[in-house]
Amino acid sequence: MKIRSLPALLASGLFLVTATLALSGCGKFVLYKVPQYGYAGRPIPPSQMLERVLAAYTANGSSGGLEILDGLRDLRGNVQNTIKSYSISGFSEAQPISIINYPEQTEGLVLSYNDGNLTAVNYSKESSTGVVAKFGADSPSAAAAPTGTMFAGAAPQSGLLVISVGGSTIDLNLPNIAYVSIDPGDSVVLATVQNSNTLYRIVKLPATPNPVLPPGYVDCEPLLLPAYCVVPVAGTYDRPTSVSYSLDGSTAYVVNSGPENGGTTASVSFLQTADLNINNVPTVNPLSPGAASPMSPLPVANPIPIPGGATAALSNGTTLYISGQQLQTTGAYKGLFAGNLSSINLSTYAVSAPVSISDGAHTKMLFADDNTLWIGSTQCANGVRAATAATELAANGITDQAGNYNCLTMVNLGSATPTAQIVPAVVQANTASSVVPVPYPNTDQNQYYYGSLTGLCWVQNYHKVFTAYGGQIHAFYTGQVAGTTPPPTLGDQDANGGPAGSEINNIDLTVQGTVYDVAYMDAETNSAN
Repeated sequence: MKIRSLPALLASGLFLVTATLALSGCGKFVLYKVPQYGYAGRPIPPSQMLERVLAAYTANGSSGGLEILDGLRDLRGNVQNTIKSYSISGFSEAQPISIINYPEQTEGLVLSYNDGNLTAVNYSKESSTGVVAKFGADSPSAAAAPTGTMFAGAAPQSGLLVISVGGSTIDLNLPNIAYVSIDPGDSVVLATVQNSNTLYRIVKLPATPNPVLPPGYVDCEPLLLPAYCVVPVAGTYDRPTSVSYSLDGSTAYVVNSGPENGGTTASVSFLQTADLNINNVPTVNPLSPGAASPMSPLPVANPIPIPGGATAALSNGTTLYISGQQLQTTGAYKGLFAGNLSSINLSTYAVSAPVSISDGAHTKMLFADDNTLWIGSTQCANGVRAATAATELAANGITDQAGNYNCLTMVNLGSATPTAQIVPAVVQANTASSVVPVPYPNTDQNQYYYGSLTGLCWVQNYHKVFTAYGGQIHAFYTGQVAGTTPPPTLGDQDANGGPAGSEINNIDLTVQGTVYDVAYMDAETNSAN
């Protein structure tokens, strides 16, 4: 065997390095190139990724975690494939069902369903900083002030509205509590109760040795020296389920689900947040006749009826978009619900005609690139669309998009009348030649239905959204940039989109486990998620 000299070996090694760098320059390999700081002076995180998507998942119901995905390149590892995955260190909650995302503060908060812990995550260090509040097992809802000064959560098993302020925890009795909300200005805390037409809020009592309890209060705590109380809110509500806020923070939009939850009329109640301020303690029972009401004076009746249904709302400053379901009272689908998108013009307060969207309980609404609005819902295979698919298959052997009962809707807001598309656009048929299945089935191998959508985020300026869809990561393009072609299979490295609503190959995005929620960690503002 011929033994090569050391200089020869060094020369060959130098040639190999040179060749590798040359290939990198030709675009065969893409190495991370990062500035000293990210957007708005944010530090470069340990993963060195600048467009991160956080995925909350459970592995088996008893253990879980937070995985970091590359939202630019559509990867779960690095481009060299030397690191297979990234995760938030120090986080190990079993069922992290919801992410409260505050990219401006480079922080996120994660609610775990199994124990009700609310855990803080430092985005800069990509590590958990510990539990900041505890709401008890099976907590369905939590809220947090962006400044981290207050946390609130629902504890339905114990019938408590739990607030955490300055390291102290206050348990306020509110049986059957279902939902809590804190406004972006950290001055309003609202709560709803199951099967109720009453809205509640938190008030803070003046610090005196003998505090005066507000008339009509439900509970005040601590018992010996009350500091906080839960009181009803004057106004008209019909099975309120959620609350969103105007961009300037002056108005709270209380979404009344009505018939979807056993009520009478779906609507939106407009409330003045100044009257709901936590320091504004009522002096008369809010439910007594003639009590002052925070309901906004409008040129139309307040609340505003929404015939198409209402469970979630989102405003862009000029229009309030409302998603919900309408109960069918006549015809072949009597007794079933049909999903709709309605809108309110915030200048005239006129309500648009409903646009058909996915059925199911709507919980996610998000604006994204290319003038699109994305809407997610759960349990979508029980409404009019699924019934339509069955009817069409029986009558014609093939379905159209009216029989597409998936849970994600992309709405094009660029035209005078918004147009909606169910994503993915599938077609069922009795013959294989006409079938259009989902592009990347989940492990259940259902060819026509991904399942419930529980997480949704917008990767800003890169023409895509990421979802937790049927328990797995699925990403979609918001629209193709004019004059570009779809990117290569391994990802959108040049920020060019594919056709609107088309799905990105998720082979390098799948997470081992059931994904509950997603968040875009590097968004420019908190309102982007």
